[in-house]
Amino acid sequence: MVKSNFSIKDLENISGIKAHTIRIWEKRYKLLSPDRTQTNIRRYSLTSLQKLLNITLLYNHGLKISKIASLDQEEIPIMVREIALKSNSEQVSINAFKLSMVNFDTVLFDATFEEIILQNDFDFVYINIFMPLMNELGILWQTNAISPSHEHFITNLIKQKIHIQTEFLQKEYIPQHNNKLFILFLPEDEMHELGILFLNYFILKFGYRTIFLGQSLQTESLETILNFNEKLCFVTYLTVEPNKEIIDEYFKYFHNRILNDNLAELAIMGPQQIHIDFNKLPKSIHLFNTLEAFQQKFLKASILV
Repeated sequence: MVKSNFSIKDLENISGIKAHTIRIWEKRYKLLSPDRTQTNIRRYSLTSLQKLLNITLLYNHGLKISKIASLDQEEIPIMVREIALKSNSEQVSINAFKLSMVNFDTVLFDATFEEIILQNDFDFVYINIFMPLMNELGILWQTNAISPSHEHFITNLIKQKIHIQTEFLQKEYIPQHNNKLFILFLPEDEMHELGILFLNYFILKFGYRTIFLGQSLQTESLETILNFNEKLCFVTYLTVEPNKEIIDEYFKYFHNRILNDNLAELAIMGPQQIHIDFNKLPKSIHLFNTLEAFQQKFLKASILV
């Protein structure tokens, strides 16, 4: 079900404009007209949220609120699109993507992305725009400021972009490093794919071969891969699983079942790794907080410009 009714706190969280400022804009400039509950609490429609996001983008881009208030209602979306497509600001781009999410506007999402990618490589877009965007949306989703429909909409559009960039690499470039094979997977019950999808793209970009296995894989299923003679590096990205109660036991079992009798290694990224007891890890299992650290350990200098 799409969320269509918002509190002033929801508007503050999504737009970044303080509730006190929103009230002033309502009173002084009549920019929003919320409904009121029987106990006189403001409730805002989806249309009001969309309007506030538009106003926020213009305001953050330097337009005075008095100027915005004087604009015709039809002018505001036109100006927003122009600014979103021409701005070099990451925050303006993030706000444009938020707006596309709230409106379920694929056209705005694609147009914003195409404008950014003309001036930056995909790594920059993902690390400096998509990742902060998803971090913000994760908080908004947890606090019920946005609905699961919004989060799924924007996540799947980002996945599409990663898939396109990955397919481009797979079609256009022959792997230059055949001494190592990366196996990318998510542990059982881990369904959050964005991080591992981007890592697959990132490794391919450096000229290495990958096997992408995707979501929720049982450890035993990976034994098939051990038939390859190459030096293997398993890569995973932990967002919520394994949970902190079992995470140390999971990697102990993984080591004994997959890594113990060969030269294979395991690289772990993602927020859930904070629950891993580093002192209990075998030497063949490595934790990484940044892409740069992962790159320095496993990837040579980029062969692509």
